[in-house]
Amino acid sequence: MAAEGENMRWYDYNGEDRRAIPLDVTHVTVDASVTVIPAWAFHDHLNIVEVICDLNVKGVGRGAFNSCTSLRRVIMPGVEVIERGAFVFCKALTDVECGKLEIIRELAFSGCESLRSIDLLSARIVERSAFNDCTGLTEVKFGSKLETIEEMAFCYCTSLARITIPLKDGMMSDDDDDIFYGCDNLKHIDLVEGPIHETIAALQLEEWRNDMNEEIDSINQILPTTPAGGYYNDEYDDEGEKARVVRTWIRSVIGKIIRYKAQHQRLLDEAATSLQLALPQDIVMKNVLPFLELPSYTFEVADHEEEEDDGGDEEEEE
Repeated sequence: MAAEGENMRWYDYNGEDRRAIPLDVTHVTVDASVTVIPAWAFHDHLNIVEVICDLNVKGVGRGAFNSCTSLRRVIMPGVEVIERGAFVFCKALTDVECGKLEIIRELAFSGCESLRSIDLLSARIVERSAFNDCTGLTEVKFGSKLETIEEMAFCYCTSLARITIPLKDGMMSDDDDDIFYGCDNLKHIDLVEGPIHETIAALQLEEWRNDMNEEIDSINQILPTTPAGGYYNDEYDDEGEKARVVRTWIRSVIGKIIRYKAQHQRLLDEAATSLQLALPQDIVMKNVLPFLELPSYTFEVADHEEEEDDGGDEEEEE
Protein backbone atom coordinates (compact mmCIF):
# COMPACT_ATOMS: atom_id res chain seq x y z
CA MET A 1 0.00 0.00 0.00
CA ALA A 2 1.28 3.44 -0.87
CA ALA A 3 2.47 5.64 1.99
CA GLU A 4 0.59 8.78 3.02
CA GLY A 5 1.55 12.04 4.76
CA GLU A 6 5.16 13.06 4.20
CA ASN A 7 5.62 10.28 1.65
CA MET A 8 2.90 11.54 -0.72
CA ARG A 9 4.29 12.31 -4.15
CA TRP A 10 2.20 14.30 -6.61
CA TYR A 11 2.77 13.94 -10.33
CA ASP A 12 1.31 16.04 -13.15
CA TYR A 13 0.92 13.73 -16.13
CA ASN A 14 1.26 15.40 -19.53
CA GLY A 15 1.19 12.33 -21.76
CA GLU A 16 4.85 11.35 -21.53
CA ASP A 17 6.07 7.79 -22.13
CA ARG A 18 5.17 5.42 -19.30
CA ARG A 19 8.86 4.66 -18.72
CA ALA A 20 9.39 8.27 -17.66
CA ILE A 21 6.80 8.09 -14.87
CA PRO A 22 8.45 7.55 -11.46
CA LEU A 23 7.32 4.38 -9.72
CA ASP A 24 6.97 6.08 -6.32
CA VAL A 25 4.17 8.40 -7.52
CA THR A 26 1.15 8.32 -5.17
CA HIS A 27 -1.18 11.04 -6.52
CA VAL A 28 -1.62 11.77 -10.23
CA THR A 29 -3.22 14.77 -11.91
CA VAL A 30 -3.86 14.39 -15.63
CA ASP A 31 -3.23 17.65 -17.48
CA ALA A 32 -5.72 19.36 -19.80
CA SER A 33 -3.35 18.70 -22.71
CA VAL A 34 -4.16 14.97 -22.46
CA THR A 35 -7.40 13.99 -24.16
CA VAL A 36 -6.87 10.22 -23.87
CA ILE A 37 -4.72 8.47 -21.28
CA PRO A 38 -2.68 6.05 -23.43
CA ALA A 39 -2.85 2.28 -23.18
CA TRP A 40 -0.83 0.82 -20.30
CA ALA A 41 0.29 4.30 -19.19
CA PHE A 42 0.31 3.47 -15.46
CA HIS A 43 0.22 -0.32 -15.62
CA ASP A 44 1.66 -1.90 -12.45
CA HIS A 45 2.31 1.42 -10.69
CA LEU A 46 1.70 -0.08 -7.28
CA ASN A 47 1.92 3.13 -5.21
CA ILE A 48 -0.72 5.26 -6.96
CA VAL A 49 -3.56 6.09 -4.56
CA GLU A 50 -5.48 8.80 -6.43
CA VAL A 51 -5.97 9.97 -10.03
CA ILE A 52 -7.64 13.29 -10.85
CA CYS A 53 -8.33 14.03 -14.53
CA ASP A 54 -8.89 17.40 -16.09
CA LEU A 55 -12.32 17.88 -17.67
CA ASN A 56 -10.63 17.77 -21.08
CA VAL A 57 -9.65 14.10 -20.63
CA LYS A 58 -12.20 12.14 -22.69
CA GLY A 59 -10.85 8.59 -22.66
CA VAL A 60 -8.88 6.05 -20.62
CA GLY A 61 -6.86 3.66 -22.77
CA ARG A 62 -6.62 -0.10 -22.65
CA GLY A 63 -5.00 -1.36 -19.46
CA ALA A 64 -4.05 2.20 -18.48
CA PHE A 65 -4.28 1.47 -14.74
CA ASN A 66 -4.13 -2.31 -14.90
CA SER A 67 -3.03 -3.79 -11.56
CA CYS A 68 -2.60 -0.46 -9.77
CA THR A 69 -3.34 -2.30 -6.57
CA SER A 70 -3.21 0.75 -4.24
CA LEU A 71 -5.45 2.97 -6.37
CA ARG A 72 -8.43 4.03 -4.27
CA ARG A 73 -9.93 7.10 -5.93
CA VAL A 74 -10.45 8.13 -9.57
CA ILE A 75 -12.00 11.44 -10.57
CA MET A 76 -12.63 11.70 -14.31
CA PRO A 77 -15.46 14.20 -14.90
CA GLY A 78 -15.04 14.44 -18.68
CA VAL A 79 -14.21 10.83 -19.57
CA GLU A 80 -16.66 9.30 -22.06
CA VAL A 81 -14.95 5.99 -22.90
CA ILE A 82 -13.05 3.54 -20.70
CA GLU A 83 -11.24 0.97 -22.80
CA ARG A 84 -10.71 -2.74 -22.22
CA GLY A 85 -9.19 -3.66 -18.86
CA ALA A 86 -8.39 -0.05 -17.97
CA PHE A 87 -8.84 -0.63 -14.23
CA VAL A 88 -8.66 -4.41 -14.08
CA PHE A 89 -7.36 -5.74 -10.74
CA CYS A 90 -7.40 -2.32 -9.04
CA LYS A 91 -8.29 -4.16 -5.87
CA ALA A 92 -8.33 -1.12 -3.55
CA LEU A 93 -10.53 1.07 -5.77
CA THR A 94 -13.52 2.42 -3.83
CA ASP A 95 -14.41 5.81 -5.33
CA VAL A 96 -15.12 6.45 -9.02
CA GLU A 97 -16.51 9.77 -10.24
CA CYS A 98 -17.44 9.64 -13.92
CA GLY A 99 -20.39 11.90 -14.67
CA LYS A 100 -20.05 11.79 -18.49
CA LEU A 101 -19.02 8.17 -18.96
CA GLU A 102 -20.87 6.61 -21.92
CA ILE A 103 -19.00 3.45 -22.95
CA ILE A 104 -17.45 0.89 -20.61
CA ARG A 105 -15.43 -1.64 -22.58
CA GLU A 106 -14.99 -5.29 -21.64
CA LEU A 107 -13.22 -6.10 -18.37
CA ALA A 108 -12.84 -2.36 -17.65
CA PHE A 109 -13.34 -2.75 -13.89
CA SER A 110 -12.91 -6.51 -13.58
CA GLY A 111 -11.57 -7.59 -10.22
CA CYS A 112 -12.11 -4.24 -8.45
CA GLU A 113 -13.13 -6.07 -5.33
CA SER A 114 -13.30 -3.02 -3.01
CA LEU A 115 -15.70 -1.03 -5.19
CA ARG A 116 -18.98 -0.73 -3.25
CA SER A 117 -21.23 1.40 -5.45
CA ILE A 118 -21.05 3.33 -8.69
CA ASP A 119 -23.28 5.88 -10.44
CA LEU A 120 -23.32 5.48 -14.22
CA LEU A 121 -26.06 7.93 -15.11
CA SER A 122 -24.64 8.74 -18.56
CA ALA A 123 -23.64 5.20 -19.52
CA ARG A 124 -24.97 3.84 -22.83
CA ILE A 125 -23.00 0.64 -23.33
CA VAL A 126 -21.61 -1.83 -20.78
CA GLU A 127 -19.55 -4.46 -22.54
CA ARG A 128 -18.71 -8.06 -21.73
CA SER A 129 -17.44 -8.76 -18.20
CA ALA A 130 -17.05 -5.03 -17.49
CA PHE A 131 -17.57 -5.51 -13.75
CA ASN A 132 -17.06 -9.24 -13.32
CA ASP A 133 -15.56 -10.30 -9.97
CA CYS A 134 -16.29 -6.94 -8.32
CA THR A 135 -17.14 -8.92 -5.23
CA GLY A 136 -17.76 -5.92 -2.97
CA LEU A 137 -20.11 -4.10 -5.35
CA THR A 138 -23.55 -3.70 -3.75
CA GLU A 139 -25.33 -1.08 -5.85
CA VAL A 140 -25.22 0.24 -9.43
CA LYS A 141 -27.26 3.17 -10.73
CA PHE A 142 -27.83 3.67 -14.45
CA GLY A 143 -29.72 6.51 -16.09
CA SER A 144 -32.16 6.81 -18.97
CA LYS A 145 -29.38 6.68 -21.62
CA LEU A 146 -28.53 3.03 -21.04
CA GLU A 147 -28.84 0.96 -24.25
CA THR A 148 -26.88 -2.26 -23.77
CA ILE A 149 -25.63 -4.55 -21.01
CA GLU A 150 -23.57 -7.36 -22.51
CA GLU A 151 -22.87 -10.92 -21.37
CA MET A 152 -21.28 -11.51 -17.96
CA ALA A 153 -21.23 -7.74 -17.29
CA PHE A 154 -21.79 -8.29 -13.56
CA CYS A 155 -20.75 -11.94 -13.37
CA TYR A 156 -19.75 -12.94 -9.81
CA CYS A 157 -20.54 -9.57 -8.27
CA THR A 158 -21.46 -11.64 -5.26
CA SER A 159 -22.53 -8.70 -3.07
CA LEU A 160 -24.64 -6.93 -5.71
CA ALA A 161 -28.04 -6.34 -4.16
CA ARG A 162 -29.60 -3.45 -6.07
CA ILE A 163 -29.47 -2.01 -9.59
CA THR A 164 -31.30 0.91 -11.21
CA ILE A 165 -32.11 0.64 -14.92
CA PRO A 166 -34.42 2.38 -17.44
CA LEU A 167 -37.53 0.71 -18.83
CA LYS A 168 -36.17 -0.33 -22.23
CA ASP A 169 -36.69 -3.59 -24.03
CA GLY A 170 -33.63 -5.04 -25.74
CA MET A 171 -30.98 -3.81 -23.29
CA MET A 172 -30.13 -7.41 -22.42
CA SER A 173 -29.87 -9.87 -25.28
CA ASP A 174 -31.97 -13.03 -25.11
CA ASP A 175 -28.71 -14.97 -25.37
CA ASP A 176 -27.09 -13.34 -22.34
CA ASP A 177 -28.56 -15.13 -19.34
CA ASP A 178 -25.15 -14.98 -17.64
CA ILE A 179 -25.17 -11.21 -17.03
CA PHE A 180 -25.85 -11.80 -13.33
CA TYR A 181 -24.22 -15.21 -12.85
CA GLY A 182 -23.12 -15.60 -9.25
CA CYS A 183 -25.18 -12.59 -8.13
CA ASP A 184 -27.20 -14.53 -5.55
CA ASN A 185 -27.79 -11.38 -3.50
CA LEU A 186 -29.39 -9.40 -6.33
CA LYS A 187 -32.89 -8.87 -4.99
CA HIS A 188 -33.99 -5.39 -6.01
CA ILE A 189 -34.46 -3.57 -9.32
CA ASP A 190 -35.39 0.11 -9.43
CA LEU A 191 -36.64 1.87 -12.55
CA VAL A 192 -35.13 5.19 -13.54
CA GLU A 193 -37.59 7.94 -12.70
CA GLY A 194 -39.19 9.34 -15.83
CA PRO A 195 -41.82 8.61 -18.49
CA ILE A 196 -43.23 5.42 -16.96
CA HIS A 197 -43.92 7.08 -13.62
CA GLU A 198 -45.33 10.21 -15.27
CA THR A 199 -47.61 8.12 -17.47
CA ILE A 200 -48.87 6.03 -14.56
CA ALA A 201 -49.63 9.15 -12.52
CA ALA A 202 -51.71 10.51 -15.44
CA LEU A 203 -53.85 7.38 -15.96
CA GLN A 204 -57.54 8.11 -15.42
CA LEU A 205 -58.46 5.18 -13.18
CA GLU A 206 -56.93 4.45 -9.79
CA GLU A 207 -57.19 0.71 -10.37
CA TRP A 208 -54.99 1.07 -13.46
CA ARG A 209 -52.42 3.06 -11.50
CA ASN A 210 -52.41 0.50 -8.70
CA ASP A 211 -52.07 -2.37 -11.13
CA MET A 212 -49.12 -0.73 -12.87
CA ASN A 213 -47.35 -0.02 -9.59
CA GLU A 214 -47.87 -3.63 -8.53
CA GLU A 215 -46.49 -4.81 -11.86
CA ILE A 216 -43.39 -2.67 -11.43
CA ASP A 217 -42.82 -3.94 -7.89
CA SER A 218 -43.36 -7.57 -8.89
CA ILE A 219 -39.72 -8.01 -9.93
CA ASN A 220 -38.67 -7.44 -6.32
CA GLN A 221 -40.89 -10.31 -5.22
CA ILE A 222 -39.46 -12.60 -7.90
CA LEU A 223 -35.72 -11.85 -7.83
CA PRO A 224 -34.95 -13.02 -4.26
CA THR A 225 -35.94 -16.59 -5.10
CA THR A 226 -34.60 -16.64 -8.68
CA PRO A 227 -31.37 -18.68 -9.08
CA ALA A 228 -28.30 -16.78 -10.24
CA GLY A 229 -26.43 -19.72 -11.74
CA GLY A 230 -22.67 -19.96 -12.26
CA TYR A 231 -19.86 -22.02 -10.74
CA TYR A 232 -20.43 -23.45 -7.28
CA ASN A 233 -17.89 -25.76 -5.64
CA ASP A 234 -16.15 -26.20 -9.01
CA GLU A 235 -19.39 -27.37 -10.62
CA TYR A 236 -21.13 -25.42 -13.36
CA ASP A 237 -24.80 -24.54 -12.91
CA ASP A 238 -26.31 -23.00 -16.04
CA GLU A 239 -29.70 -22.35 -14.48
CA GLY A 240 -29.07 -18.64 -14.04
CA GLU A 241 -32.41 -16.93 -14.53
CA LYS A 242 -32.03 -13.45 -13.05
CA ALA A 243 -31.30 -11.73 -16.37
CA ARG A 244 -34.11 -13.72 -17.98
CA VAL A 245 -36.73 -12.69 -15.43
CA VAL A 246 -35.62 -9.05 -15.65
CA ARG A 247 -36.08 -9.11 -19.44
CA THR A 248 -39.49 -10.77 -19.12
CA TRP A 249 -40.55 -8.26 -16.47
CA ILE A 250 -39.52 -5.27 -18.60
CA ARG A 251 -41.60 -6.57 -21.50
CA SER A 252 -44.55 -7.22 -19.21
CA VAL A 253 -44.46 -3.71 -17.74
CA ILE A 254 -44.18 -2.13 -21.19
CA GLY A 255 -46.97 -4.32 -22.60
CA LYS A 256 -49.30 -3.42 -19.75
CA ILE A 257 -48.66 0.33 -19.91
CA ILE A 258 -49.30 0.24 -23.68
CA ARG A 259 -52.69 -1.41 -23.06
CA TYR A 260 -53.66 1.08 -20.37
CA LYS A 261 -52.62 3.99 -22.57
CA ALA A 262 -54.94 2.66 -25.28
CA GLN A 263 -57.82 2.29 -22.81
CA HIS A 264 -57.13 5.77 -21.44
CA GLN A 265 -57.29 7.20 -24.96
CA ARG A 266 -60.61 5.47 -25.65
CA LEU A 267 -62.12 6.97 -22.50
CA LEU A 268 -60.71 10.34 -23.46
CA ASP A 269 -62.25 10.13 -26.94
CA GLU A 270 -65.62 9.19 -25.45
CA ALA A 271 -65.42 12.08 -22.98
CA ALA A 272 -64.50 14.49 -25.77
CA THR A 273 -67.52 13.42 -27.80
CA SER A 274 -69.85 13.92 -24.83
CA LEU A 275 -68.35 17.29 -23.85
CA GLN A 276 -68.63 18.64 -27.36
CA LEU A 277 -72.38 18.21 -27.13
CA ALA A 278 -72.49 20.55 -24.12
CA LEU A 279 -69.53 22.90 -24.70
CA PRO A 280 -68.02 24.72 -27.67
CA GLN A 281 -65.46 22.54 -29.42
CA ASP A 282 -62.61 25.05 -29.03
CA ILE A 283 -63.11 25.12 -25.23
CA VAL A 284 -63.04 21.33 -25.07
CA MET A 285 -59.93 21.10 -27.24
CA LYS A 286 -57.98 23.92 -25.57
CA ASN A 287 -59.13 23.95 -21.94
CA VAL A 288 -60.28 20.42 -21.07
CA LEU A 289 -58.58 17.66 -23.06
CA PRO A 290 -54.97 18.88 -22.56
CA PHE A 291 -55.34 18.24 -18.82
CA LEU A 292 -56.48 14.66 -19.42
CA GLU A 293 -53.99 13.61 -22.07
CA LEU A 294 -51.09 11.31 -21.22
CA PRO A 295 -47.43 12.24 -21.75
CA SER A 296 -46.42 11.75 -25.36
CA TYR A 297 -43.67 9.22 -24.60
CA THR A 298 -43.95 6.04 -26.70
CA PHE A 299 -43.28 2.67 -25.09
CA GLU A 300 -42.18 -0.13 -27.39
CA VAL A 301 -41.75 -3.87 -27.11
CA ALA A 302 -39.51 -5.34 -29.77
CA ASP A 303 -40.29 -8.61 -31.53
CA HIS A 304 -38.40 -11.47 -29.88
CA GLU A 305 -37.86 -15.09 -30.65
CA GLU A 306 -37.00 -16.88 -27.41
CA GLU A 307 -34.08 -19.23 -27.88
CA GLU A 308 -33.22 -22.10 -25.62
CA ASP A 309 -29.83 -21.85 -23.90
CA ASP A 310 -27.49 -24.50 -25.28
CA GLY A 311 -25.65 -24.68 -21.97
CA GLY A 312 -22.29 -23.89 -23.54
CA ASP A 313 -19.58 -22.65 -21.20
CA GLU A 314 -17.81 -19.40 -21.87
CA GLU A 315 -14.36 -18.72 -20.46
CA GLU A 316 -13.54 -15.32 -19.03
CA GLU A 317 -10.44 -13.52 -20.19
CA GLU A 318 -7.84 -12.21 -17.83
